[in-house]
Amino acid sequence: MARLPQRHVVVALTFLACVIAYTDRVNIAVAAVAMKEQFGWSQTEKGLVLSAFFAGYLLFMFAAGLIATHFGGKVVLGCSVLAWSIFTLLTPFAATLSMSALITVRMGMGVGEAALFPSSYELFGRWVPAEEHARATARVASGIPLGTLIGLTGSGWLVAHWGWPTAFYIFGAAGLLWGIVWFRRVENDPADDPRVNADERALLSVISPSSPAKPAVKEKLPFRRLLLRKPVAAIVVAHFASNWSLYVLISWLPSYFRDVQGLSVANAGLFSAAPCLAMFASSNLSAIVCDRMIRRGVGVTVMRKIMLCAGLIISAALLLMLREAHSPATALTLLCAATAAVGCTWSGFPAAVLDVAPRHGAVLYAFSNTFATIPGIVGVAVTGWLVDVTGTYTAAFALTAAVGIAGALVFGFLFDSRRILD
Repeated sequence: MARLPQRHVVVALTFLACVIAYTDRVNIAVAAVAMKEQFGWSQTEKGLVLSAFFAGYLLFMFAAGLIATHFGGKVVLGCSVLAWSIFTLLTPFAATLSMSALITVRMGMGVGEAALFPSSYELFGRWVPAEEHARATARVASGIPLGTLIGLTGSGWLVAHWGWPTAFYIFGAAGLLWGIVWFRRVENDPADDPRVNADERALLSVISPSSPAKPAVKEKLPFRRLLLRKPVAAIVVAHFASNWSLYVLISWLPSYFRDVQGLSVANAGLFSAAPCLAMFASSNLSAIVCDRMIRRGVGVTVMRKIMLCAGLIISAALLLMLREAHSPATALTLLCAATAAVGCTWSGFPAAVLDVAPRHGAVLYAFSNTFATIPGIVGVAVTGWLVDVTGTYTAAFALTAAVGIAGALVFGFLFDSRRILD
């Protein structure tokens, strides 16, 4: 049996890291129901616990990109998974100590997970050739819906059968096991890995032949040349718009099916799982199509724009059609298609990061994701406010559609895949 190319091992393990990250991120959403009853939390205290993660995540994001650029993606990603897994394991103990201890642990989880994508992109800049950028970045991002689905359903089962602490113990232990495999199977650079054969080494040598062999960047980073560019602005806006759709849909689908379509809580959860699976499938399939079209001669800039702009515009149109959905089956069909369209955008802006600055992908992605984390806080909250004010989800989905269309227009006008830095 032929050995799996080492670059595919790197991508597969970063995908698993993303799955684990999102199981650890969302398990508290289920466990918090039982924790609130046990510890007598108010709704405000529960909200502080749930939001503490994003405080650490947002504040450490750009620093994580700088650290990954300096020390290399292998070390930083491995340490970050171990760190957030340890904080996950400590969550039940912290909850029994005090509210401040629990919030501190959740912020620590956010700090750990902040390095996930920047360190992955630092590795991809070394391990992934240009014709595989879309598949690599979309594969890792597809861990978001899959991890969310596993985290929510798995935590529900664990909490119901074994108590809420087990949701943290099981998923935290999974991260520690991943770390053992990671440090045994991955090197920072293909040149350091004896498992890379001659053919793969020749393929990887063309990624950026003028770059140094080792990951550490000792010289001062050219922030102005890297970040203050039109293509980067296009990536940031597209990332923001795609995440707005992602966070709103993932956060509010169960409530929509319960409140608007009149489903039971159990059925609302089941209906909410289908769009996650649709997003997982579409992100990987669209990436295969994107890379194949580029190999056949279609321009990289053209394919990035098609995937990003079409995904956001189609998703926007489907969300606007939801006001006419008068049955759960119709609503489910539209929402599966809308989330699948968002999945296609992951062959756009994430791969674009590696197109324009393959050796500085960690810093560039961290810069973009700092802004793109805002919808996880603001977008989700504004959606709830609009539902309260209007009594329907129509205005909330219309706002999400408008953000998506704006992101598509900006990316379509400003993005160019030519390298701004090697």
